Amino acid sequence: MRQESLLARVILIGLVFFFTGLILLLPIYTVFHEAFSKGLAAYWEGIQEPDTISAFKLTLIVVAIAVPLNTLFGILSAFSVTRFEFPGKSWLLTIIDSPFSVSPVISGLIFILLFGRQGWFGPWLAENDIKIVFNTPGLVIATIFITLPFVARELIPLLESQGIEEEEAGLLLGASPLKVFFKIVAPGIKYGLLYGIILCNARAMGEFGAVSVLSGHIRGQTNTLPLQIEVLYNEYNSVAAFSAASLLVFLSLITLVAKQILERKIKTTKKEELLQQEV
Repeated sequence: MRQESLLARVILIGLVFFFTGLILLLPIYTVFHEAFSKGLAAYWEGIQEPDTISAFKLTLIVVAIAVPLNTLFGILSAFSVTRFEFPGKSWLLTIIDSPFSVSPVISGLIFILLFGRQGWFGPWLAENDIKIVFNTPGLVIATIFITLPFVARELIPLLESQGIEEEEAGLLLGASPLKVFFKIVAPGIKYGLLYGIILCNARAMGEFGAVSVLSGHIRGQTNTLPLQIEVLYNEYNSVAAFSAASLLVFLSLITLVAKQILERKIKTTKKEELLQQEV
């Protein structure tokens, strides 16, 4: 039985590593292999292309706006759902989860119907000289929608398991709601919050479908890095395309490292808490 169990574990672990290498490591290797296929000079030239630099900056701008807003929304929505009873609570949870079930392309088309020239708000936006579609605000809105659930869905289970006894005690002792949140609630959800932010950030950087619909593909103006990679590849400029893709890979790897560090920190904290409980 032990030999069979050992054999089964070896096979299962081997299959996991095989598929991980096939699906994850091989594509990453291909990106860097193609990016450096014509030497370091060609790679550097591809990265320094003005449209690629502009796309990289625009990606960072969109992420810098979308992630903090979704973080704030995630905290407020998770706290509201777990601490209050109100009509439409189940509908709110459904809305929070909707980006998981709606195709990004469809969500982009929805925003076109809302904010486009012929959309519901189009005439009013045109009268007030506000441009959302084919402009940075449209990219931000699309990214916010796609990444909406990540922070909220990390915090809701944590707040539910945390309970409200300590919060009620703090309020009864005269602490303000804001002080109760920062002194009692925040310490218990800080790692979950950071984890949700990391996932939100990773998804925002790589978003393609919804952003593609709303961007208009204006080079140097509304193309984010994923869209710029597609443009370069369609022009058969493979070195520049994979050079730009390597920038996205670098950002993803930084996010992955941050995720691993955070997971280790969470495990260490849980072990320390268990030891303290045993003592």
